[in-house]
Amino acid sequence: MDLLNNSSSEWLDWRWQYRNRLRRPEHLAGLAGGNSNLVDEWRRVAQSYPFAITPYYASLMDPTDRDDPIRLQCLPDIRELADIHTGQDDPLEEDRHTPVPGLIRRYPDRCLALGTNRCAVYCRHCNRKRFWKQGSRRFSRAYFQGMIDHVAQNPALREVIVSGGDPLLLPEATLDWFLGSMKAIPHVEVLRVGSRIPAVMPMRINKKLVGVLKKYRPLWFNTQFNHPREITPEAARACDLLLTAGIPVSNQAVLLKGVNDDPETLRELFYSLQRNSVRPYYLFSCDPVKGVDHFRVDIRKGMEMMEQLWPRVSGLCLPRFVLDAPGERGKITLQSFSL
Repeated sequence: MDLLNNSSSEWLDWRWQYRNRLRRPEHLAGLAGGNSNLVDEWRRVAQSYPFAITPYYASLMDPTDRDDPIRLQCLPDIRELADIHTGQDDPLEEDRHTPVPGLIRRYPDRCLALGTNRCAVYCRHCNRKRFWKQGSRRFSRAYFQGMIDHVAQNPALREVIVSGGDPLLLPEATLDWFLGSMKAIPHVEVLRVGSRIPAVMPMRINKKLVGVLKKYRPLWFNTQFNHPREITPEAARACDLLLTAGIPVSNQAVLLKGVNDDPETLRELFYSLQRNSVRPYYLFSCDPVKGVDHFRVDIRKGMEMMEQLWPRVSGLCLPRFVLDAPGERGKITLQSFSL
């Protein structure tokens, strides 16, 4: 069966999508154009940085274009091995700000809870690429309880951001219990979920899952679309399910060389988000992570592109262009007058 051209009802089953992810170099042979050296390169890269791609996300590629922006985000690239010698495993110093396993606290009033280390697609620009070496793990109830207890013991924490990995790969029952336990803590006012599922496996956003999330409003949903071609009818439907349940959806794009580092692509991305009632929230400068340097765009080029867009694009469409600094310094807005 051709996994990328499956018209059966299985295609709309997120569990089928997850089970049938492309995970071995031979799965990618059809994208190599008969180039066996390219398959060998993918195999070499995968030894250090594994890959996983849902059939849905793979179907968005142009298989004839080696510079396709979807392809660049998910296929292994030999440049990743050269980039091992640049950057850092943990450029944001998250491990240093982890008081209990899974919980990252870089700011006094909010914390990040890592619900899983699994993802539907391994994005090649991931800022937690260091986790890929751990393999897929299922965390125990004690792991989650440790995070809940820490939040309960720290009244300054008013906001909990649930991320990963991708937390929407958790079973609904686990997610329901974890969100409910956090929301039951008197000083926790707001929950946030960070997930790339709408872009890479939108069929996971269904009525059952949304029914769990809406129980814990105010709950904010942050996702990541990096290119306008990712905003398909399926992705738009996933966002609409969240929005009509009263869950605001914001986008946190990453500026990536070869993917979206030109003003016209960014403008169409921001317009597409607005057309679908998704708020363009942040445009991140790509973090200096090992294995990622070939994606990084010079900060001044990013600032120049945003300056070109400011007079031509509605304010509702414009995200903040930011650099995420290590530790407690947080997000620094990048504008011509701020450097």
